[in-house]
Amino acid sequence: MSRGRSHRRPGPPAAVVGRRPALEAVRSGAAIELVVARGARRTEGLRELLAAAGAAGVPLRWASPREVAELAAGARDQGVAALIRGKVPLTEGDLTRRGWSEDAIVVALDGVSDPQNVGGIARTAEAAGAEALILRRRRGAGLTASAARASAGALLHLPVAEVANLARALDRLKAAGFWVVGLDEEAGRSLVDARRPPGHLAVVVGSEGQGMSRLVRQACDELLVIPMRGRVASLNVSVATGVALFAYARAPVRQGS
Repeated sequence: MSRGRSHRRPGPPAAVVGRRPALEAVRSGAAIELVVARGARRTEGLRELLAAAGAAGVPLRWASPREVAELAAGARDQGVAALIRGKVPLTEGDLTRRGWSEDAIVVALDGVSDPQNVGGIARTAEAAGAEALILRRRRGAGLTASAARASAGALLHLPVAEVANLARALDRLKAAGFWVVGLDEEAGRSLVDARRPPGHLAVVVGSEGQGMSRLVRQACDELLVIPMRGRVASLNVSVATGVALFAYARAPVRQGS
């Protein structure tokens, strides 16, 4: 495994499509070229995008609608594509060395396999102020174009670590002062009743079908369940992550026992 930042290289240029994702690509500094279909409808959103690209010095190229559609690869493009430079990922070592804020939140995914869920979780995590997203390198969806589209540009802002061993990565977070909480349907303690600890916090969610693996579950400091009062037995993993982030991770720290 590469140990130093100098050994890492960003991935090849890719494209995000749609006016909002393209705008986030420009705002994040990831965009290297903006491609707009000739004849695209001049909406307020497109005018905002063009103004942002001009202010950021991102080159603009007018192209055929067919070329934009080819960049979109079947996704709804709204006549816009932004070519982006590949991100330099975090390494496992960065999880220990990184300068986390006092109340840092990290979200870790243990084998989430649907790119739509990865993108949705990234979008919610970024909105909640999470400082990183951790993905398993195998047995889970990675940083695909589908995940980027589903994140609505959030993956362009949110630092991401793709790790070979998630349990070991969680141990690194604990060495950096994180309290690690896993969402588990069989946990004996409710997320609503648990006290949000002060300091760094990592929230771990498992795969859509199997949940967390045994080793990842054992690496957690605490397991919590989202209480269900309705007739539905479970929540989509992206929804569950959103509940945990805003009902627990971002809740005020309660003092006392």
